[in-house]
Amino acid sequence: MLAAGVCHSDIHIWDGYYDMGGGRRIQLTDRGINLPLTMGHENVGEVVALGPQASGLKIGDRRLVFPWIGCGECKVCRADEEQLCTAARFLGVYRNGGYADHMLVPHPRYLLDVGDMPPERAAPLACSGLTTYGALKKLGPMLKQEPVVIIGAGGLGLMALALHKAMGGHSTIVVDIDPAKRDAAAAAGAAATVDGAAADAHKQIIKLTNGGAWSVIDLVGASSTVKIGTDCLIKGGKVIVVGLFGGDITISTPTIPLKAMTIQGSYVGSLAELKELVDLVRRTGLPSVPIGKRPLTAAASALDDLKAGKVVGRVVLMPN
Repeated sequence: MLAAGVCHSDIHIWDGYYDMGGGRRIQLTDRGINLPLTMGHENVGEVVALGPQASGLKIGDRRLVFPWIGCGECKVCRADEEQLCTAARFLGVYRNGGYADHMLVPHPRYLLDVGDMPPERAAPLACSGLTTYGALKKLGPMLKQEPVVIIGAGGLGLMALALHKAMGGHSTIVVDIDPAKRDAAAAAGAAATVDGAAADAHKQIIKLTNGGAWSVIDLVGASSTVKIGTDCLIKGGKVIVVGLFGGDITISTPTIPLKAMTIQGSYVGSLAELKELVDLVRRTGLPSVPIGKRPLTAAASALDDLKAGKVVGRVVLMPN
């Protein structure tokens, strides 16, 4: 292992549950996650050994690991959508990941050549990068035609900003409750920022978008953020929910057809999309997301800081 990113979804695994709203929780065991588990799904490593059937690699190759591995046999796996597999084998979630000095990858196809990219900058592409790239792709032509509202300016938000620019996006409006993160978003190129704690946050967005937003990507996924997203939409607009913060929402059902709105979930991305992302980064440069390097022994404190909202950008553990 050369680098392992610390992701907010690791906190849910660390806590042992997912908040489903209304006092309901999904425990790790309900998702088929068994302990003990080595976390870490944003990984770059150097090949040190190969199985007898592994081909296309050699000892010493540096590779980015695609962690969202499915069963390989079901309909979605055959359609190259392994991240949607219901019998998932995700590395760092269902199988041991990269918070370690070594890890096992079951097949060479899950190892992507990232050339001479610094490992600590390439590692977040496997989740932070892929997740935001997959969500941005779901916006279709509106990506380049109208402002995109990005809710959440943490590591995912700053990655989304960078990739939006690399993909030729129109402009971005970033929403966050933390002024330091709003400042980071503005410095990263956001056209405007909005305090998500403001009572009129959705009205500010409607004004900034001249009548309502066509596209909202919610990287938080809390009750309050999804409400901002749906409240600020124009007729025909779309909210893509990515974050797993937890909670629930109440929405007037006639509002959905009357506004012709779309509420869509987006879960990481496919192997093909990660390959597209790596190609995009090769052409446009690595996303300029702040990266804080820490030793593997600092994994617990890194998770503490991330949970407390003290991290701007991404923390990456350096096992060696």
